[in-house]
Amino acid sequence: MDINQIHPTLRKATASFPKLPVTSSFGRALTRFLLPVLLPKTKLPAGITIEQVKTASGLNLRIYTPAGQRTRAAMLYIHGGGMMIGSPAMDDALLATTAAELDIVIVSPDYKLAPENPYPSAVNDCHSAWSWIRGNLSTMGIDGNRIAIGGESAGGGLAAGLVLRIHDEGGPQPIAQWLFCPMLDDRTALDRSLDEVDHFVWNNKMNLVGWSSYLGKAIGTDQVPAYAAPARRTNFSGLPKTWIGVGDVELFFDEDKAYANKLSAAGVACKLDVVSGAPHAFEGLAPDSELAKEYLSRAKSWLKGALAS
Repeated sequence: MDINQIHPTLRKATASFPKLPVTSSFGRALTRFLLPVLLPKTKLPAGITIEQVKTASGLNLRIYTPAGQRTRAAMLYIHGGGMMIGSPAMDDALLATTAAELDIVIVSPDYKLAPENPYPSAVNDCHSAWSWIRGNLSTMGIDGNRIAIGGESAGGGLAAGLVLRIHDEGGPQPIAQWLFCPMLDDRTALDRSLDEVDHFVWNNKMNLVGWSSYLGKAIGTDQVPAYAAPARRTNFSGLPKTWIGVGDVELFFDEDKAYANKLSAAGVACKLDVVSGAPHAFEGLAPDSELAKEYLSRAKSWLKGALAS
């Protein structure tokens, strides 16, 4: 992809971002090892604490809590990484500031990664985190009627799949879903013409490895369930209000736009925020850019309104 397709204020950060070596087992292991070391130290906003909790099932949760004892809205937020890498700590900056600015509790699960743990391991862990939140409302000071589910990239896809599963199960529902450049459709990975485009940050060769790691030989077949690849869903009625943010020059733009259109056609209140010239996960790539600041401001404003409903 020509760097001139990227917004001028994002070009330097985009061009300097290394290609993650996730297409080999050694590269994935190295990335998992180095990621915690390379993550920048986050200065927590005043009053925000981060706590590590292990559930009875052994799932680790990273919890961001504002100071003061009162009942608050909350969000279950799922980290990205192509299903193969990543951890909740990589979102400390976003989640700590969001918890502070919106005065909400945020819970982020350290779900099991593929290919060692293929579908449905990750979505099962995320569902377990949802169940833990529901079972600890009074202890955590959470208003059970005001809980959103969000995530970015693979985490956005997991969030969307989890919302579908919770909807089908009945019972208490999330009030909103907050999806940053979600990874929604395994069929994108099988489009070899996209390899030639070679998108910045996350390209289709990486995408194929990610989906194959998660789905195995089922990728691209009719055996793929919507809880794994939410774009496979045909009935979107009754889902919660949705925000989807995506750049128009990134790999997931077409599938994210199509998903937003399907939600809207089904009567779901859906806001699609398209950023011109923005690559994948650009707000984390260039957080100090005005483009990223304005984008996150719009996203948080939407979430604040959704949680206040």
